[in-house]
Amino acid sequence: MSRFKKILKWSLLSILGLAIALFAFGYWFIGLIPRPDPNFDVKETLAESLPYLSENPIPNRGKILAVVTSTDEMGNSGKATGYELTELSRAYYVFLANGFEVDVASPKGGNPPRIDDDEDMGVYDFAFLNDPVAQQKAKNTLPIATVDPADYQAIYFVGGKGAMYDFPDNPHIQSIVSSYFQSGKVIGAVCHGPAALVNVTLDGGQYMLKDRTVSSFTNTEELFLIPDAATIFPFLLEDKLVENGAKFKEGTMYLENVIQDGNIVTGQNPWSTWKLAETMISQMGYEPKIREITPEENAIKVLGSFQDQGYQAAKKRITEMAENKLEMNRTLLAMHSIVAAMQWNVLKSFQLVGLLSHAKAATEG
Repeated sequence: MSRFKKILKWSLLSILGLAIALFAFGYWFIGLIPRPDPNFDVKETLAESLPYLSENPIPNRGKILAVVTSTDEMGNSGKATGYELTELSRAYYVFLANGFEVDVASPKGGNPPRIDDDEDMGVYDFAFLNDPVAQQKAKNTLPIATVDPADYQAIYFVGGKGAMYDFPDNPHIQSIVSSYFQSGKVIGAVCHGPAALVNVTLDGGQYMLKDRTVSSFTNTEELFLIPDAATIFPFLLEDKLVENGAKFKEGTMYLENVIQDGNIVTGQNPWSTWKLAETMISQMGYEPKIREITPEENAIKVLGSFQDQGYQAAKKRITEMAENKLEMNRTLLAMHSIVAAMQWNVLKSFQLVGLLSHAKAATEG
């Protein structure tokens, strides 16, 4: 056999071996992620069956206005957009559980476009879809121009990439936010929701955000998902916030990060929604109602321990959660390991896979 044929043979064998190894790893990796419960019926997930909402009801304390985007396309890109379901549903139920009625408004009113991320859906999100009152509000939103700001104790801007187009220059949004800020009412915004704040000016003419510490979906998070975001969107949100005077506080990529500066409460991404809504409740002068922490939040806690304290601390936290029968969303760990791999951070990716494996062993025995 010629030298060339030997090289070709061993090259093909090496490629075949690598392919088999990758297939075996992929099969094992998928096995670490729990499969959907075949007995779970989305239609049977009802708000009234959730203890957080049904037990120890709090008397009415007033109303909060949630605002969603009316935009259904990212510029002229052909990419669909809308408001993020999880960023509305979870805040909606925090507000409701804490004694506040919630109205939903949008720039155009009516039935706004909605984005559902199936991998992030939990019981509160399914309950929202099965809640006739919530659905009536979400599918028949109030035109923001018709809203009386005096009717509400706070305003909350839901994220979704569509907010980048119809929030920043809406005069009714600007008027309400400016009025609320100067009167001390609470203003909350998550992910792309802070686009509502970028161009708001005060009675003196200066930008409301000048010297205010805020967060939002970061440039890093945006460009990782959409490399050409700078050409699709009218601006990058982090850049615009800073340009108009804000002090931007960036947290870890795709982990919870909530920033409060006076009566402005902002969250970096969808995983910040629970804490942001409860921070708004606190800023309004109330102790947030105790609720069971969700499996997704427990996964965020593990990822936070890993980021801040390292692999062993995160592993210990997983063990403690399993011992206390606390559910954890392993899919979120898997997602972060994939993100690390896509960033060519091989060590981090393998450590996260190790945590994922440990979580399965600790949970399933």
